Amino acid sequence: MEKVMKCYGCGAIIQSEDEKHIGYVPKQAINHDHVLCQRCFQLKNYHRLQDTHMSKDDFLEILGLVGEKDCLVVYMIDLFDFQGSLIQGLIRHIGFNDVLVLANKRDLLPKSVKERKLEHWVRRQLKEEGLKPVDVIITSGKKNLNLDTIYDAIDTYRKGRDVYVVGMTNVGKSTFINALLKHYAEVEEQNLITVSEFPGTTLNLIEIPLDENSKLYDTPGIMNENQMTHMIKPQELKKVIPQTELRPMVYQLNVGQTIYFDGLGRIDYLEGNQASFIAYFSRNLKIHRTKTQKADDLYNRHMTLTYEIEGIDTIQDMKAYEFTLPQGKCDIVISGLGFMTISSHGGKVRVYVPPRVSVMIREAII
Repeated sequence: MEKVMKCYGCGAIIQSEDEKHIGYVPKQAINHDHVLCQRCFQLKNYHRLQDTHMSKDDFLEILGLVGEKDCLVVYMIDLFDFQGSLIQGLIRHIGFNDVLVLANKRDLLPKSVKERKLEHWVRRQLKEEGLKPVDVIITSGKKNLNLDTIYDAIDTYRKGRDVYVVGMTNVGKSTFINALLKHYAEVEEQNLITVSEFPGTTLNLIEIPLDENSKLYDTPGIMNENQMTHMIKPQELKKVIPQTELRPMVYQLNVGQTIYFDGLGRIDYLEGNQASFIAYFSRNLKIHRTKTQKADDLYNRHMTLTYEIEGIDTIQDMKAYEFTLPQGKCDIVISGLGFMTISSHGGKVRVYVPPRVSVMIREAII
């Protein structure tokens, strides 16, 4: 039986028949043991993205294979967009396998926030989702935070079994696995898994030997179509996805004031006493405060061309959500864009975002 050849960057099965289909490599380039498909080559060398034509169901089908195995599931979650990075119905897909949770992108949150506090916060959120992991570890794939702890935890909890790394797109699975490969297997830079800010870089299972009898698998990320990152053009992602520590921007708001998050959304303060609004968004995103009575006109005259979003020509094309604020602190989260921590004695806010983008209120993370 002929061995199936896969791209080491994204896991796609190598083929040379259809240049527009995933896994394409020209025939003359297939005579190598380590093959990189054309899509990954373009991403790594020219930062160009080729559409994959893979649906959410395709990704879920691959994840469903995990539930048929006796394995350790390493579930990676994004601390910056926690709720947006949760896989709905995860337990249904992975069966009764043990779950080790890695809460990634610690480097984006302020250094002043204690790891222990973050861990307890993550555990409370997971409990609400009905998930009881064997352990929760705070990490940063970029900074190799707690890498030794994770390596030891995987070795302990897998009990000789295979390991499957799962998560939504862009939570950092491939970056994390590359860190493991570089530190513990001394894999050279040119042979690492493809990583980019574009959602859906990994397209199939990528197999990495752990020992003689077991393997670690990087699985494709599942698309969350309710994140802001799926509303904007690929070339605009670098403005929206933070690459460095979030710099809190503090605003004292009275009723009748509005904060715009560039041209992607806004929050109106409708009811309550003066309150503190702290914005945690990418440093490349422009935050602007104005009077609510002028807010519609400001957007319609000046901000509609900031980002091209299909179906959004005026502020009236945005969807509005209203939230009643609790006493104390809470977060208003715009999935894939950022969050606003509000300290108040109660009150009410209205949030405008493009339709399909998720907005929620939660316990403050900071």
